[in-house]
Amino acid sequence: MTTKDLTNHDMQELMDLEKKNLNSRKYIGIFGKGIVIVAIIWTLFQLYMSSFGVMDAVKFRAWHLGFLLLFSFVFYPATKKSVGSRKLPTIFDLLCIGLSILVIFYFLFTYDAFVRSGGENSTLDIFIGGIALLLLFEASRRVVGKGLTIIALFFLAYNFFGAYIPGILGHYGFSLERVINIMYWGGQGVFGTALGVSATYIFVFVLFGAFLKNSGFSDFINDLALTVAGRTAGGPAKVAVFASALMATVSGSAVSNVVTTGTVTIPMMKKAGYSKKFAGAVEAVASTGGLIAPPVMGAAAFIMAEYLGVPYSVVLLAAIIPAILYYLTLFMIVHFEAKKMGLSGISKENLPEAKKVLKEGGHLFIPLLILLVMLFAGFSPLYAAIFSLLSVVPAAAIRKSTRMSFQLVLDSIVEGVKGVINVGIACAIVGVVIATITLTSAGLIIGNNILGFAGESVLLAALLTAFISIVLGMGVPATAAYIIVATISVPILTKLGVAPIAAHMFAFYFAALSSITPPVALASYAAAGIAGESANKVSVESVRLGLIGFIVPFFFIFNPTLLLTGGTVTEYLFAAITAIVGGVVLAAGLKGFMFRKTFLIERVLLIVAGISLMDTTLLVNIIALVAVGCIVATQLLMKEKANPVTTLIEE
Repeated sequence: MTTKDLTNHDMQELMDLEKKNLNSRKYIGIFGKGIVIVAIIWTLFQLYMSSFGVMDAVKFRAWHLGFLLLFSFVFYPATKKSVGSRKLPTIFDLLCIGLSILVIFYFLFTYDAFVRSGGENSTLDIFIGGIALLLLFEASRRVVGKGLTIIALFFLAYNFFGAYIPGILGHYGFSLERVINIMYWGGQGVFGTALGVSATYIFVFVLFGAFLKNSGFSDFINDLALTVAGRTAGGPAKVAVFASALMATVSGSAVSNVVTTGTVTIPMMKKAGYSKKFAGAVEAVASTGGLIAPPVMGAAAFIMAEYLGVPYSVVLLAAIIPAILYYLTLFMIVHFEAKKMGLSGISKENLPEAKKVLKEGGHLFIPLLILLVMLFAGFSPLYAAIFSLLSVVPAAAIRKSTRMSFQLVLDSIVEGVKGVINVGIACAIVGVVIATITLTSAGLIIGNNILGFAGESVLLAALLTAFISIVLGMGVPATAAYIIVATISVPILTKLGVAPIAAHMFAFYFAALSSITPPVALASYAAAGIAGESANKVSVESVRLGLIGFIVPFFFIFNPTLLLTGGTVTEYLFAAITAIVGGVVLAAGLKGFMFRKTFLIERVLLIVAGISLMDTTLLVNIIALVAVGCIVATQLLMKEKANPVTTLIEE
């Protein structure tokens, strides 16, 4: 088998895995109806516990994990052969379901006695804990995929075999009883903070996204994007950026957003004249940006707020300017590429009327407006999300064309449950990684060695941290990648004086951008599969188009003004304006076009000036602006066709 064959196979496998989130195994008959009833019960339980209910945190997480395991084995087949409509799960699935119910109920009924005993486990406790971990790994293999499952398995094995590893990474080793006690019975393992966030914020927000999508919001966003950018140069690509950005903030998953919106936007871009490589990369980068773009962002943002001990609105505010930079730069790259290629927009007769679009679908913005108003009014994200969720059906009912039927409401509940499974199982299995890092002191060892190598250099430590983040994020969902990366890298940066929110946002960015970073770039792979292009080509192009996302984090760790923290309103405005100008300039440099094709020296200066404008130092900004002004002047003054002498230095 050739490398190309292997790549195509891997891409198809990835596409199949992601599509299962919305199109997983379906059941017919009585069992299918029973599953819907259980999904409704779980949804009502989660909403009640997230609003009015009172329960011990660990027990609530245990209930959440129980439902996650149950639905994992119901919806996600052990092998591809058992995919499709069925009357009942397979015998192996039923065995896993039965064992899942057993281990969770055993935990719930014996946990109080375990706490009263001072954390002492009986032989039966260890046996049950071992079965629970086996079930979790099997669920992870089915739902999340091999990447994160293998990483978690490696960390789990490290607890036992670390005693045989020489050097700084070796340790004394731990017994099976000790490991299971920490992983399953202790509050810092499977039932740690990550699963806690899944049981609260993630469940409600994913359910909210499913309801919003089924209310007709997706179609409304696509039509709105067409009216806003469809007629401009390279309109289809700009529509892809605009639509994917809005949908990704709701879905919280880069790859599923590529699979959902990319099937429409990528063919549209190819038809307009963009190359397959460019079309796939635009969709991958736009979809990935949704993880770092307010108001919803990715699930990791809620975990960040928990780690920092701050309201979610603080994280939301901090993400605004970097997100604007990310999407503005991508939008301008698309614009300059279209101008460079001489592409036109979509004809007026093929576009919907803006007034009509807003009239027929503008009311669908009501739930998002409620969410934003409540967040900035000081309500918790949970209350804001619940009220926004409850407003979707009434808001959609304002117009007959968007009114949600009872069946559509049920479908939204089931779709929301399926969406939660992927993130929830990832949060549970990553608890094994976090517990191992804590138990073995691996994070402290790695951090101290990086600090020893970097010395007092924040830049060198940041570069090493970025590298670790990308490596640990390969093939891993962004939420799980962030948790792993933050555990190791954030202490390194904070010890060197970086503000905690800047350190966490740094880890968050590189964990999210691992979706487009080769050699394992999940979002780029999915886009390549739709575009019919090599995954490696789309991945490399994705990095080039999303370069701003790799650059900005290095600036806000030195000066968190870009995160709207640690400064004055004047400083925030100055940082925002110069950075936005820098994004446009950087886009022109990356594409080699502004008002005409650039010369090589112009292109280099534009890239350098664009990056420099993201610095908040006044002198650096002035020099960069002068350089940009000179280039703009020469661009406007010189004729589009260079003379024979200048063509020698033209790129």
